[in-house]
Amino acid sequence: MEQFEIDGQKPGVRWHTTDEEALETSRNPVTHTQTTSSQLSIHSANSRRGSMDPGTMLPIQYRTVSFNIDESKEKGLADVNRAKDSATAGMSLEWHVISPEEVLSRLSTSIFKGLSEEEVNFRLVDHGRNIPSPPPTHLFKQIFGYFFKGFGSILLLGSILVFICWKPLGEPPTQANLALAIVLLAVFFIQAAFNAWQDWSSSKVMASITNMMPEDCLLLRDGAQVTAVASGIVPGDLLLIKAGNKLPADVRFVEISSDAKFDRSILTGESLPLSGTVNSTDDNYLETKCIGMQGTHCVSGSGLGVVVATGDKTVFGRIAKLTNEPKTGMTTLEKEILRFVIIIVSIMLTAIVLVIILWAGWLRRDHPSWINVPTLIVDCVSVAIAFIPEGLPIALTASLTITANLMRKNKVLCKSLKTVETLGAVSVICSDKTGTLTKNEMSVTECSIGTKKMTPQSAREEMIKIRHDHNISTNAVDQLRAIAGLCNSGEFDAATNNLPLQERKINGDATDKAILRFSEGLGSVSELKRFWKKTFELAFNSKNKFMIRTFSLADSEGLKYTLPLSEECHYSSEDLLLTIKGAPDVLIDRCTHFTSNSGDTTVLNGNIRSMIEGIKNDWSTHGKRVILLARKILPAQPFAMSNDLESETMESAKTGLTLVGLVSIVDPPRAEIPEVVRTLRGAGIRIFMVTGDFALTAQAIATDCGIISNVPSLVKDYRALSRDRDSEYGSIKRVSSPETTHGDASKTSIVLSGPEMITLNNHQWDQLCRFDEIVFARTTPEQKLRIVREFQARDEIVGMTGDGVNDAPSLKAADIGIALGSGSDIAIEAADMVLLESFSAIVEAVQYGRVVFDNLKKTIAYLLPAGSFSEFWPVMTNVLFGLPQVLSSFLMIIICCFTDCAAATVLAYETPEADVLLRKPRNPKTDRLVDWPLILQSYGFIGVLESFSSFAMSYWYLQRSGIPFSALWFKYGTVPDNVTEDYYNARLAEASSIYFVNLVVMQWFSLMSLRTRRLSIFQHPPAFNKQTQNLLLFPAIIFALCMAIFWLYIPQLQTVLSTSRVPAEHFFLPAAFGIGVLLLDEGRKYVVRRWPKGIVARLAW
Repeated sequence: MEQFEIDGQKPGVRWHTTDEEALETSRNPVTHTQTTSSQLSIHSANSRRGSMDPGTMLPIQYRTVSFNIDESKEKGLADVNRAKDSATAGMSLEWHVISPEEVLSRLSTSIFKGLSEEEVNFRLVDHGRNIPSPPPTHLFKQIFGYFFKGFGSILLLGSILVFICWKPLGEPPTQANLALAIVLLAVFFIQAAFNAWQDWSSSKVMASITNMMPEDCLLLRDGAQVTAVASGIVPGDLLLIKAGNKLPADVRFVEISSDAKFDRSILTGESLPLSGTVNSTDDNYLETKCIGMQGTHCVSGSGLGVVVATGDKTVFGRIAKLTNEPKTGMTTLEKEILRFVIIIVSIMLTAIVLVIILWAGWLRRDHPSWINVPTLIVDCVSVAIAFIPEGLPIALTASLTITANLMRKNKVLCKSLKTVETLGAVSVICSDKTGTLTKNEMSVTECSIGTKKMTPQSAREEMIKIRHDHNISTNAVDQLRAIAGLCNSGEFDAATNNLPLQERKINGDATDKAILRFSEGLGSVSELKRFWKKTFELAFNSKNKFMIRTFSLADSEGLKYTLPLSEECHYSSEDLLLTIKGAPDVLIDRCTHFTSNSGDTTVLNGNIRSMIEGIKNDWSTHGKRVILLARKILPAQPFAMSNDLESETMESAKTGLTLVGLVSIVDPPRAEIPEVVRTLRGAGIRIFMVTGDFALTAQAIATDCGIISNVPSLVKDYRALSRDRDSEYGSIKRVSSPETTHGDASKTSIVLSGPEMITLNNHQWDQLCRFDEIVFARTTPEQKLRIVREFQARDEIVGMTGDGVNDAPSLKAADIGIALGSGSDIAIEAADMVLLESFSAIVEAVQYGRVVFDNLKKTIAYLLPAGSFSEFWPVMTNVLFGLPQVLSSFLMIIICCFTDCAAATVLAYETPEADVLLRKPRNPKTDRLVDWPLILQSYGFIGVLESFSSFAMSYWYLQRSGIPFSALWFKYGTVPDNVTEDYYNARLAEASSIYFVNLVVMQWFSLMSLRTRRLSIFQHPPAFNKQTQNLLLFPAIIFALCMAIFWLYIPQLQTVLSTSRVPAEHFFLPAAFGIGVLLLDEGRKYVVRRWPKGIVARLAW
């Protein structure tokens, strides 16, 4: 795929053949053939991935799904190939070349019973658990990172330079420089200790998240199917495999369906899945198709395999040991942080260079006694430490850890930093219907035979009545029950057979469960399966939208339950019964006959066809899924001579079918979905439905969910999309209006089906992507992928939800893929975020995704005024105007590394503002972490007020102490004639301490004002409101006060550090100034709220 422009318009999407490679599985029909007489049923296994990459705290280390969608992997593939060669070198691998019987014999296991629990426990001791060895810790590298990641290197370098200024450059050595160097060194070790603690804390959070998603699989042990934790698998275990499962160990296939395919991209890099076989196809262990390797996915079909290797003895385990070095790029948030640091460092270096130039070109020559070399070095270190926000790395790590914890509590698993960042910027969410918006609790509510509609209960009563009244066992309901039970991949769990029907567990997908329960309610399904032997199966897929099963007759008694008397008498024992179940709009044109109410087979004429389609449409408009059930008798002779059973069956199913009946299935929407949709819309996020269902059904469910708010007459279809550039929707730019209510008729709605989507040109996609409400129906995996890319090509940040095997390409292609915890392994593997319970958790996820970004902006806005701007000017006035440095270098370090750090960190714990879900999504291209509005707020507003008031308080105190400002201006250290040098130095120490206290106290009020960007402090109070409070603010303020008292009021430190006690009024005066700052900012916020499109609002950070 590539982007291009048409006549200067927005980029479009051009499709290449390679874009479809990953989806080849869904293009080709798949088949399932019973390969042995064991008649083992393959059920779903609930596997969960839990491997996390500690390299970036949250990301997964290995991503096993590769659909060749986003990036080239040549380099990574070369690394894996080298690792494969190394991993298999010297290995004695012969499990693939010996027969399945020999494999079973060597591992002392049985295809019918598997291993016993006693044998499993014995082998666990012998082979160990099925888990990979932990990657090398690189302890030295880890500890080195604790010290030097963030700004540790600058702190250490500054400490070394100040030590040099103390000795040997100091003549005589200055104790203040020694103290400053020691404090910098102490801060260097403190930040390393905090980094280590944060790493430990993050590891605990990640471990708890990992434990939330254990990896399970379905095994055959002691002759029964059991669900076991993957780590408890041992060689010799019999593993049951189904589409969507990830293989937890290396297995040798002993039974495999004809349509079984495995994604080996993690090992080979090939996007096309490989078929599975029972017999060996290659002498190379890595190339043969009879081996399923750990970490690969079954993308279609089913099978049975015997485990031959576990843990580090698997091919994947050996490769992982050689290639488990984290290889992760920078996330968007990390790039934003780096951009900010580059800006700050650039300003810092400019300031330092300016100071050095002024000193070298002017002061050293004209005022040689004013600033000597040690003082110059200390000044440069002070400027560097002042500009570097030491609290930022701590706040960043705390924010992400806090968010991960909150996500975990809300049953949301975020796999990477990218997930947290992207959530705050998502503008479009494309949601699957079944199981996401609905409860995935399907049940049959109605059925129809011919033109007669019945409930399941009335159908059962009619079946019993006909049998009793006419003394015959075949009737129309019997035939419907037979097709529903036979053409069904669901199977009852034997352990629940003694429970009532509605409580019995069924293994299979939701549709099969509903229809199987319906069939069982009419009569025993196990009895039907005893009468018929399955010979072939074509599994349902989203491309064909139907499934096929063929049967041979095992007991002639089965005929009277399945066929009318007119066909029963002509049925040969060599014939096959073809049963088919699927979408009515796909199958009804293939039907030439139908089963009448009396049970007879009748020609399907146009009038009856229209009536049946009317029933289907009526059910669909009420949000019901409609399934058509049909059959056909296949003469034995042609099939006996056929070499391609699959193609012959597909060809036979194209025409001549007998429509046995329709069933309607209800899957009610989740109760919370309308509120979720309303909340997401309020946040400026458009939520669309993407489903494989019939358009009328999809539209009805979308209306129930609130995704479609317009009445049916106002809902457009593909005809509203003009092929020309100028049209009603093509010429008008969509305006996002988060405040628009659900009933606002100004919203534009459209329902589009997959076949219609294929015909759209670039101009029509431009129009389509501007609609407020969209339902995509009858979509294939390729079309889901295209939907994602078309929106991305128009600068939308797309979230995609899904849970099936065929959802994996679109989940991976989306900016954020969202899978359900109940979904398939391959979907969970491809997703960036997993909702372990309800889809409603996405609201919390979006909210906290935005809060992370908000809180980091607040942290930076807090650190810049006092810790950067107000510390820079004392140095510059000292150099430029010959004034004494009114804030000592030591106290600068105390502000940066102590008094401000605690408060900056607790800002990470700020709760979401009330309007966080009323704003439009963040645009990553324009809404930067640090932008000019934030710089204006920090430097031009709060920074100026804090600097001016601190200078004023210091020089006012000196004025009152007999040292007027005129005696300092351009005097370059000359002591006024009216005071002694000792008195002069003592008063300067007090003035420096006053400047320090003024900044510390005013920062408390700055902290309170910066908690919100638009809301008043009364709307978002820091205490006495559980929804908004952040009680950690107050310990942070007390800590800052204690630090000020500690450095200023201990006599021994006063002598060494040139600090001093501060008069009491200089604690209260800055409090008054701080209240003024708070009130001014409250006024600014009021203006922003009152006039959201005014100049002040446009300049607001």
